[in-house]
Amino acid sequence: MAWDLDSDRPIYAQLVERIQMQIVSGYYPPGGKLPSVRELAAVAAVNPNTMQKAFAELERIGLIITQRTNGRTVTEDKDMINGIRKKLARTHVEFFFKKMQELGYNKDEIIALLEQSDERETDV
Repeated sequence: MAWDLDSDRPIYAQLVERIQMQIVSGYYPPGGKLPSVRELAAVAAVNPNTMQKAFAELERIGLIITQRTNGRTVTEDKDMINGIRKKLARTHVEFFFKKMQELGYNKDEIIALLEQSDERETDV
């Protein structure tokens, strides 16, 4: 199944975000081998050149490493992966708080809603 990509943002940037999420969530573990550009482009239903651009960006930030004879692997630097994970989490939290404040909630009300939601989840 093709990845769900927005038409209002650059495709390669969305690919970078998606692969980052897969790495920080452990789908692709530290030191793990990534599929080839062509394989991943086929899965995402994008042009291989676009996937190559996303891989180049991930390599530039150090999240993946290209080994001439062994393809691409995820960095083994767990501190880097955790740092990116925390950065992504902060971004999601900030976006969430912004949207909730646009709905008229203040910080305390947002936290109360989160706690209520968490209580419902643990009751199930």
